[in-house]
Amino acid sequence: MTETSSSASRSVPGAPNDVRLDATDRALLRLLEQDARTPNNALAEAVGIAPSTCLGRIRALRERGVIRGYHADVDPAATGHPLQAMISVRLQADARDRLAEFVDRAGRLPEVRDVYFLAGEDDYVLRVATADTAALRDLVGALNSYRDVAGTRTALIFEHHRAPHTY
Repeated sequence: MTETSSSASRSVPGAPNDVRLDATDRALLRLLEQDARTPNNALAEAVGIAPSTCLGRIRALRERGVIRGYHADVDPAATGHPLQAMISVRLQADARDRLAEFVDRAGRLPEVRDVYFLAGEDDYVLRVATADTAALRDLVGALNSYRDVAGTRTALIFEHHRAPHTY
């Protein structure tokens, strides 16, 4: 991928090697985010470049860490987990040297879908999906039983909408 100095090119903060993205890269990212299974030739046609150029750009975006992976967007309700929530977790002050341990332990819980490390009053937010309120209550109880957890707050998710054009 070639770097460009046009005003359409922007750095991705925190991205490896100060990756610069032009309008074509952003268009490819938008298309892949909508459907990561879109064939290369369809991507190339949609953004107006040759298939070989498209393949090279996507490979470069992966190598530079802009594209971190390809994932299926699974509906939790369809798998028997219709109740989703965000659980904010505040750790004990003396747990700062065990952050990775908390992430590993929480990430192994089958109800946990995502773990976010935060700045601010709370240390983490966990996006979870459970079968019902009893399972959610049990999960919150389990999290609060961890010696490093000072407290949790739970917010139910009524709906989730993905932003259509993030790049």
